[in-house]
Amino acid sequence: MIEFLTEPFEPAFMQRALIGGLIAVVATSLVGTWVVLRGLAFLGDALAHGVIPGIALAVLWGFSPIIGAFVAAIVMSGLVTVVSSRTTVREDTAIGLLFVGMLALGIVIVSRARSFTTEVTALLFGDVLGVTTEDIQGQAVATAIVLVASVVLYRPFLALTFNRAKAQTLGMRPALAQAALLALLALSIVASFQAIGTLLVFGLLVGPPATATILVRRIPAIMATSIAFGALAVVAGLTISFHYDTAGGATIAGLSVLQFFLVFVAQEIRATTRRPPAATVRP
Repeated sequence: MIEFLTEPFEPAFMQRALIGGLIAVVATSLVGTWVVLRGLAFLGDALAHGVIPGIALAVLWGFSPIIGAFVAAIVMSGLVTVVSSRTTVREDTAIGLLFVGMLALGIVIVSRARSFTTEVTALLFGDVLGVTTEDIQGQAVATAIVLVASVVLYRPFLALTFNRAKAQTLGMRPALAQAALLALLALSIVASFQAIGTLLVFGLLVGPPATATILVRRIPAIMATSIAFGALAVVAGLTISFHYDTAGGATIAGLSVLQFFLVFVAQEIRATTRRPPAATVRP
């Protein structure tokens, strides 16, 4: 049993995959907690898909996909804010429109440059076994920025999450806090797409934080619990991928979602067994 767990992480490329996956978990858990608490899952999913044109253009023009992904995410989040604030269109409608538009643009770019379709596919669906030392260094920098910003902006994010009007009266500038949160969301996606893929990063972004909210209530505890669940998904996903030849990124994302339902069912069973029996009517 011990050999089953340790053997996958003997090769150097698996060790890099593990480190890259764990760094991605930290970034997505910190930002994902606010995404789940604020009900921004649709926006997170849209941004994860919205980086596709940036990645495609970066590969086509020969510059870093990380830069392309980050610029695309920032452009999309900015457009969502502009459209929802300057028109009568609701925010979810603006997100839906830009989601489809950015995804379509990315597919058009890929279809016009078939020579790099394979490379783009790896970026979209993840190539956790291909994570390099340079990738890890870039992830570490991005995650450090997310961590520092999460600490510094904790109070504005907290006020924005639970009482936007009060945040305004306290001078916390909720619009600026919203923009900062969207920027961190974009950065966390960029920090994770190499390991998990842009189309699967949503699993880590929402799965572990949602699972954590079932078990704990305080926000720092949710973040810490989310990191623990995400780390478990990465380790288990890489182990399964190694032994059973499954796609690493998809296995990790799938397990992060599976955890939610396992914990949910366990909580339901626990609540049922603790529920006092119904009183019987006696004549």
